[in-house]
Amino acid sequence: MTDLCTRSLAETAADIKSGALSPVELTRAMLARIEAVDPGLNSYLTVTPDLALKQAAKAEAEIRAGQYRGSMHGIPIALKDLCNTKGITTSAGMSIHRGFVPEADGTIVGRLAAAGAVLLGKLHMTEGATLEHHPEFPRPTNPWRADLWTGVSSSGSGVATAAGLCFASIGSDTGGSIRFPSASCSVTGLKPTWGRVSRAGSFDLAASYDTLGPMARSAADCAAMLTAIAGWDPLDGTTLSAPVPDYEAALAGVFGLRGLRIGVDWAYIAGGVTAEVLAATKAAVDTLADLGAEIVDIAFPDTAPLFERLLDAQLAEIAYAHRETYPSKAEHYGKWLKAGIDGGIAANPLTLARNAFERDRYKGLLAQTFAGVDAIVMAVNKAGTPTWDEVTDVVESDMASFMRFTAVFNATGSPTVTSPCGFTADGRPIGFQLVGRHLSEDLLLAASHAYQQATDWHLKRPPV
Repeated sequence: MTDLCTRSLAETAADIKSGALSPVELTRAMLARIEAVDPGLNSYLTVTPDLALKQAAKAEAEIRAGQYRGSMHGIPIALKDLCNTKGITTSAGMSIHRGFVPEADGTIVGRLAAAGAVLLGKLHMTEGATLEHHPEFPRPTNPWRADLWTGVSSSGSGVATAAGLCFASIGSDTGGSIRFPSASCSVTGLKPTWGRVSRAGSFDLAASYDTLGPMARSAADCAAMLTAIAGWDPLDGTTLSAPVPDYEAALAGVFGLRGLRIGVDWAYIAGGVTAEVLAATKAAVDTLADLGAEIVDIAFPDTAPLFERLLDAQLAEIAYAHRETYPSKAEHYGKWLKAGIDGGIAANPLTLARNAFERDRYKGLLAQTFAGVDAIVMAVNKAGTPTWDEVTDVVESDMASFMRFTAVFNATGSPTVTSPCGFTADGRPIGFQLVGRHLSEDLLLAASHAYQQATDWHLKRPPV
């Protein structure tokens, strides 16, 4: 059961397509593993066994009838609990929404269903997709080490994917919430270009920064997910109308890095990480070079003016997102989210206006940087996965350093792929990002896939 549940989505899909593997038996095995393992991890808020088995049986019948839909057909997946699911509670990690049962699926849910995916359930997350879990909800446990941070806000998505409790999951990212849990749980995560994936039927945090994207055990698995969910949506006016490539077809094995110019600002990275993380990142870049990439020294644009006002702007959008229930139902809110909304309400309009200017200015500076390179290497966490206590300390003292490598790409709307690249001496996972131009997900996934063909970090499994 364990080997079956912890394999890659890609190899599992191949066996389903050939008829060597039954979606129903696979789903039963995954549900049994969730029942056996998840009580110690708390990644799931809601498990949907009846729906999962019904969808698996439908997928199996379709495939036997020659109606194979693609790589997601018959694959058990899970959703962060801010994606609306018809008839299934969707809480966004908030006690105030515990009784909310949507009447319709969100667009991303409908697209995964149309691709034939099997929904195992809804995953825990922080309150309202912020930095802390609501005190009435259990906090997921990192399967690599119980004291380690799971990353936020897609904490359940990272844990379930790493622990073999789904083949892939959906996360959301406003300042790092796909990348932090991906790096912290040693899985692969894609934050798409803003507008590449519809957010219709999902809870907003800070809408102009929010993105939904896949978390899986490899870049190839993320490519399968993105192929299913990307594209324009009439229900979301912010979605992009650009054609959706076949991201799986864009993968080129170990050749996906040949001829690419990869930019690195070692001074910027070294200024925010430990020597151990710097060494792991340099080893990853050496592998990129060995596989045919040209490594180019760049000067990453100064983030200080952007970070000076970024949090104020996000808090104002958070306050707007909660305008219907705050302050009228403030007693149901946790400490961190309540303080954040209050800060957003009190934000100085001149500061917000200045942030809008700085954000647009920074987008231009980053676009100029990409004029000479195809992708940029960036770290994720300062010292590998931090402990919960370490995160609490740094969030309270220096939010800019905490989000040094992530939030800037929410401000610019840039796509990034996070891949595992090692562990510290005391067993903390380390990840790194490849960041690209808008709508370059095909290039980033091909490059990350090439890296993963030459390394085995993404194949490591936690001792669950």
